[in-house]
Amino acid sequence: MEKILVINPEKCTGCSSCELACSLEHESEFKPSKSRVSVHRWPKIGVSVPLTCLQCDEPACEKVCMAGAISKDPDTGIVAVNEEQCIGCRLCVSACPFGNMNYDLSGKHVFKCDLCKGEPECAKFCPSGAIEYKPASEALVNRKKFIAEKFSEILKEVK
Repeated sequence: MEKILVINPEKCTGCSSCELACSLEHESEFKPSKSRVSVHRWPKIGVSVPLTCLQCDEPACEKVCMAGAISKDPDTGIVAVNEEQCIGCRLCVSACPFGNMNYDLSGKHVFKCDLCKGEPECAKFCPSGAIEYKPASEALVNRKKFIAEKFSEILKEVK
């Protein structure tokens, strides 16, 4: 059964544990700039939101990848980047409507959340439960959409 990351912004404390766990898992160092999850903070309204790849049903990043380095696993739903195949053109960075693709200047390739191949470190180490990894269900997907809409409205008010 496909599982999804569920973000609960109302529980996020902005502690950055998710960013640190992610960068340690993927880069073997605590370096939030190399994390596949990033915490966006709006201190004026006291809101922090961890953001990461949404593993889209029809990923825009995959569609624009001229090198064929991005693919979606039909069984797990994970959208992955083959770093060796990536030519570093960054079209996928531009195509992601959520800004969840990153570029590694030293490695000359893009990187994004791969759900830690099914065991996301960000969810394991989130002390407040703001990030959870759960089996996908219609109710859970609808809840994700509701939360996204709710925070979209809040952020429009802040601008």
